[in-house]
Amino acid sequence: MDMVWAIGLMSGTSMDGIDAALIKTDGVHVLEHGTAISIPYEPAFRSRFQAYLGTLSAPDDVIDTFTDLNADAVHQLVDRSNLSIEEVSIIGFHGQTLFHDAPNKLTVQIGDGQRLADRCQIDVVNDFRSADVAAGGQGAPFAPLYHQALAQNIDGPIAVLNLGGVGNVTYINGDEILAFDTGPASALLDDWVRERAGIAFDEGGKIAEIGRVDETTLKALLDHSYFGKTPPKSLDRDDFSKSPLGHLSLEDGAATLTAFTVKTVALSRDHLPIVPRRWLVTGGGRHNTLMMQKIQAEMGTALVEPVESIGWRGDELEAEAFAFLAVRSRAQLPLSLPTTTGVPTPMMGGVFYEKAVI
Repeated sequence: MDMVWAIGLMSGTSMDGIDAALIKTDGVHVLEHGTAISIPYEPAFRSRFQAYLGTLSAPDDVIDTFTDLNADAVHQLVDRSNLSIEEVSIIGFHGQTLFHDAPNKLTVQIGDGQRLADRCQIDVVNDFRSADVAAGGQGAPFAPLYHQALAQNIDGPIAVLNLGGVGNVTYINGDEILAFDTGPASALLDDWVRERAGIAFDEGGKIAEIGRVDETTLKALLDHSYFGKTPPKSLDRDDFSKSPLGHLSLEDGAATLTAFTVKTVALSRDHLPIVPRRWLVTGGGRHNTLMMQKIQAEMGTALVEPVESIGWRGDELEAEAFAFLAVRSRAQLPLSLPTTTGVPTPMMGGVFYEKAVI
């Protein structure tokens, strides 16, 4: 396939807004990175939207509003770039995950692909995960092939660690790739400080830094069957509960949840073929200074650094990945592999929506 401009749209498990990014790609290589933006949700919409987490759908008006916000993001992105709408070939529209239960072959991402294509006058690919899950895959993580494309000129083995709502790792060593979810990253911690202090997140780890890790509670959190499972494996945002922390103060709970994330990242090394020499960190958790320091302490001589250290865009990486996957989908290339999601064979996917000609 020729190199084309593609837009990726991502709304992650934190449900704080929409990331939109332009890349030029053929679905195998990435030639150029274009404009990228992040647009936060209005608090009222975010609050209403979050109410449908863990359910199998949302009302039509919520889906339409969400889709239209993505359309607005596309228009803002193109307006800020040096491109026209006509120069963009495809949109990769991840949608919003409401529910993910891979063992029961069920994953739900909402968003109206046809409505988006018509409003933007750009063809759309969405519903990236369903084919993988239906075939017996985990349906996550879905960015590893993009990580591999970006890392083609980096000596391995490396690990790309995404500290989003849920953490996941991509191990890359030349053509060898392995990916899986590590455990909670920011979701539980964000929920904790929002419920206890009315703030969105623990900026820089400052709350956790003055707290004390409750070792008994940490041990209880780590006593979960997931961590012993052989990858590929995946998690839903709600697979872990904050209930064991109910007796803790704001600060001690934040410290314990931060330690929980750090320990689950450390445990992920047990499943990697060779211990990586470098951990490149993306996702919002890379801004948590305390968390990054503690992960570095766990990794010893291996270097732990944000992806910006090698020129990647950490805030837009997942949005870029779905632009890349949309192009792969149109080229009938696999979006997931047995070593990334556990799907039995390399799996194509995505649903194509052609723009209505106005």
